[in-house]
Amino acid sequence: MSESNETAAMVAQLARENAKLRGEILATGIILAQLLQSICKVQMNPSAFATKIMKEAHDAVAAFDPDGTPEHRTTAKSAALETVKHYDEQIRSVLPI
Repeated sequence: MSESNETAAMVAQLARENAKLRGEILATGIILAQLLQSICKVQMNPSAFATKIMKEAHDAVAAFDPDGTPEHRTTAKSAALETVKHYDEQIRSVLPI
């Protein structure tokens, strides 16, 4: 097999693995959002409880120091903080005002 064919096969395999991981991440995110929404809804003050959860998640991500190059660490942290923000929006979208 030529080098370009091997490279194309490797790229195709990585694309399939990436698609699988993205699907798993999506399912995990949906399940977590549903769980957090359910937990918040039964609290005496759902909004305050959601705020507490999201602040603690934000603080944990900010304190986390992932392995890798500085560029990868920055990318991982930025993605994690954006995900916390996304969960916050999802959770609050179903809470009473």
